[in-house]
Amino acid sequence: MTMTSPELNLSAGSEADFVPMRVIRNRHLQTMLPRLIRRKVKFDAHWQRLELPDGDFIDLAWSEDPYLAKHKPRLVVFHGLEGSLHSPYAHGLIEAAQKRGWLGVVMHFRGCSGEPNRLNRIYHSGETEDGTWFLHWLKQEFGEAPTAAVGYSLGGNMLACLLAKEGKEVPIDAAVIVSAPLVLEACSYHMEKGFSRVYQRYLLNLLKANASRKLAAYPGTLPINLAQLKAVRRIREFDDLITAKIHGFADAIDYYRQCSAMPLLNKIAKPTLIIHAKDDPFMDHHVIPEPGTLPPSVEYQLTEHGGHVGFVGGTLLRPEMWLEKRIPDWLKTYLEA
Repeated sequence: MTMTSPELNLSAGSEADFVPMRVIRNRHLQTMLPRLIRRKVKFDAHWQRLELPDGDFIDLAWSEDPYLAKHKPRLVVFHGLEGSLHSPYAHGLIEAAQKRGWLGVVMHFRGCSGEPNRLNRIYHSGETEDGTWFLHWLKQEFGEAPTAAVGYSLGGNMLACLLAKEGKEVPIDAAVIVSAPLVLEACSYHMEKGFSRVYQRYLLNLLKANASRKLAAYPGTLPINLAQLKAVRRIREFDDLITAKIHGFADAIDYYRQCSAMPLLNKIAKPTLIIHAKDDPFMDHHVIPEPGTLPPSVEYQLTEHGGHVGFVGGTLLRPEMWLEKRIPDWLKTYLEA
């Protein structure tokens, strides 16, 4: 059930409420179950590589050939840490958009599409330049059409920063942000406690594997060698040694404080829905905005259950991925006007 607080511009209404699967209310089951339900991409993705102005590249995964679907409403997905089209939340939402007659696309952050990026940089929670460049390219390449963006977890924090920095100039009509670590430093500490350390180990292993591939393909593009990489034990240590160093931050804490979206939310000008679950094992109460800090353009939905990018409803025999209905239902006002 959605908590209510008019000062937080909270989203309400029975159809918008999340009701978890009766036997799967647990935060960890909610977080992990989508990886069992949504294992495979159910459509033939149309892949496209974009060369960036600095000599690097990003890869796009479309729901169909975009040059034959210029007239359709557009839904852009920004994935989470080490995510991709193959992340259940990403291809699940793209499929839901496709069923509504929309053109969907996942923009992969540098190095996240299966091939290491070329330059001595990667991606991070506050790196908005690629997302901004892509959104403007999208409008220039395919012309005017209703467009929305959805960001999950790290991609959600990035999208919030992008929306705040660009204000009314961002070329989209609406946005949705899901399970975003809006206060990166607090979330970093939280991931080092209790069962959350299991998630940290999982994500860190993905980061280290990706960094290893990059070192093998482009030696010297990261500020540490393979032996040093293997010795890393925490995400904060990875961010200290790699993310902060190659992107100009003093250390991980400086990176977290400069790139957290929470202080920027009041600058968001485009209609935006932010969704969090109170039981998200990746974060705690620090990610919940203070009453009165959100602008009228932002709606906030805080559910009792849902885990981290989980939100599985229905029954064991007929599970329902709530986000795949909630997000398109909220966006249709802007995409189907």
